[in-house]
Amino acid sequence: MNKKMYTSRLCALLGVVVAQGSVCLADNPIIQTRYTADPAPLVHDGVVYLYTTHDDDEARGFVMYDWMLYSSTDMVNWTDHGTVAGVRDPKTFEWADGRNAWAPQVIEKDGTFYLYGPTVRNGHMVIGVAVADHPMGPFKDAIGKPLIFNPESNDDIDPSVFIDDDGQAYLYWGHQRIFYVTLNDDMISYSGEIVEFERPELFEEGPWFYKRNGNYYLAFASYCCPEGMGYAMSDSPTGPWKTMGYIMKPRAASSGNHPGIIDYKGKSYVFGFNYNLNFSDDLKHRERRSICVEEFEYAEDGSIVELPWWTREGVLQIELLNPYKQTEAETICWSVGLKTEKCSEGGMNVCNIDNTDYIKVKGVDFGSGAKSFSARVAAATAGGKIELRLDNPKGTLVGTCEVPATGGEQKWETVSCTVSGAEGAHDLYLRFVGGSGELFRFNWWKFGK
Repeated sequence: MNKKMYTSRLCALLGVVVAQGSVCLADNPIIQTRYTADPAPLVHDGVVYLYTTHDDDEARGFVMYDWMLYSSTDMVNWTDHGTVAGVRDPKTFEWADGRNAWAPQVIEKDGTFYLYGPTVRNGHMVIGVAVADHPMGPFKDAIGKPLIFNPESNDDIDPSVFIDDDGQAYLYWGHQRIFYVTLNDDMISYSGEIVEFERPELFEEGPWFYKRNGNYYLAFASYCCPEGMGYAMSDSPTGPWKTMGYIMKPRAASSGNHPGIIDYKGKSYVFGFNYNLNFSDDLKHRERRSICVEEFEYAEDGSIVELPWWTREGVLQIELLNPYKQTEAETICWSVGLKTEKCSEGGMNVCNIDNTDYIKVKGVDFGSGAKSFSARVAAATAGGKIELRLDNPKGTLVGTCEVPATGGEQKWETVSCTVSGAEGAHDLYLRFVGGSGELFRFNWWKFGK
């Protein structure tokens, strides 16, 4: 499918009227460079770290090998940090069968970060635990074997970890049945037996456990299929639970969902996923999911005000982006046609750049005006150009940066150009133009005053 057809079909699916020469400007789903699902947000030191699963580009069923990480401080521009752990990485779970990196969660305690991830050992679903000293990893296996193996069930999936105000930690998980254990202080072992408690009404899988204003919440994917997001409340971390209803009702076009909930900078957010990117490329249902986010509110009694289905607009930007600081090219609000990969200079870079592809960076504050633009690029062949446009991909052109051949796909050079007319706050579009085929790779950018 060519990119014009891709954009038109995606816009139609998202309910956007596409005029001739215009494009779809939707910001949900929040990741477009790969398929992502099972969001597990963590707020740490003023940053939202979003851990995800990763559906293979050719997946028909569930084909998932690694856990990815994205971060944001404004909830609209997300920086891709690539793979932080995976079942094919011997540093993570060498004992795993090498498949089924399913929904994880990460939590911090005393400066250590713990990743709880479901996978397969000897054909049985289990949950492992890996540790790191930074939210971006790398995460390494903590105990050399599964933390959770339940011989009475093969439903050891979708772990959710929670530390109560008294310091006691709990690990919950399950599919159609729900279990928990009481974690020890080391967070990599538990005391007592695996406990199964009464399944709340609507519960299917994907528990997300948290506490707010004295209330305990158990959010989850609701009865399948399709799945919405339901929740229950309790005055104890171990129940009993009162089913409260839906956070978001199911919708036929989306067979699955999976909640991740945070409070951040005075607002409450729920993450989940839809299949819109998959349907833009293939009208058949495939397990190729894409994470979305919405802001929500609590009523005075602590109940959650029900949301409509995922909007195309997503959430409001919390703060403007400073373009005079070096920004990773893989910091993206919306993109068309692009992928990311591990960069030889560290971190990630943008690749798969073809003619008319673009990156949208939302809410860029140019202040009194930018005078120059620099970019770190690499091109094995002829290169191309980076057009700097405001507010849409064919908006006001404020600069054009030439990208020459640098001698290799990871042979990096810094190129610069003058800028005129970039003042105040705008959405920035980095539009790539040139000949046929892949033009170049893109590591970072920065404006100058």
